[in-house]
Amino acid sequence: MARKYSRKASGSVKRAMKKRRAGTFKSGRSGRKVKSRKQAIAIGLSEARQKGAKVPKKARKKRKAKR
Repeated sequence: MARKYSRKASGSVKRAMKKRRAGTFKSGRSGRKVKSRKQAIAIGLSEARQKGAKVPKKARKKRKAKR
């Protein structure tokens, strides 16, 4: 089975998770402390995307069909 993320991307996520555990990880504009595990992973993947690492596209929200 092929890798879902590149090694560069998984390294970026690992770095984000380490910072979160240490309590020094802050989000973008607001500068608030990141407490959520999912948020830390999302930020790590986002940074990897910006650096050009192989990361799948963001998941799209599903729209409800009108009746």
